[in-house]
Amino acid sequence: MTATMATADVTGPLPTGTSVLEASAGTGKTWTIAALVARYVAEGHARVDELLVVTFGRAATSDLRLGVRERLISVHRELGGTSLDPVVHLLNTGDIPTYRLRLATALAAFDSATVTTTHSFCDQVLRSLGLLADLDPGTLLVESLDEVLVEVVDDVFIQMMTERGALPFPRKTALLIARKALADPQAQ
Repeated sequence: MTATMATADVTGPLPTGTSVLEASAGTGKTWTIAALVARYVAEGHARVDELLVVTFGRAATSDLRLGVRERLISVHRELGGTSLDPVVHLLNTGDIPTYRLRLATALAAFDSATVTTTHSFCDQVLRSLGLLADLDPGTLLVESLDEVLVEVVDDVFIQMMTERGALPFPRKTALLIARKALADPQAQ
């Protein structure tokens, strides 16, 4: 599901295949994803260990993992009763005992859920391929190139200081130049 300028309907038909949810900060992405996970699990479309939930950044992943777990708990707890939660309202029209069992099973197996960063997922896939990935064992995927950029600038500055005894401009200027070059795909 790629919702362009649209609101994701958590009570509508479930998306099939790969779904992408893109929205600005604070618009309810975590709430929506957690609601969809609860539906997929409760309705028996997928077990929690069969879903792949990927986001950017460790903080976002932590929030998303917590949000999904809390949503599974709240839907399980509220099923069969009155609730303002649209997912619970929808599920209350179906086989509640089966939904509750599936949600309880998902909660018991929640540690096997894959809620991760894009970079961690890519790293897992590459490492699982072993020799087929043709990946140097020392390769490290990073979320932010800025840490690497700062390290490279510092290394160049140390080398220049060792060779020349002086620097052509301050480190702050070098970092600014390096960041602009990194952001420009045409920079050489």
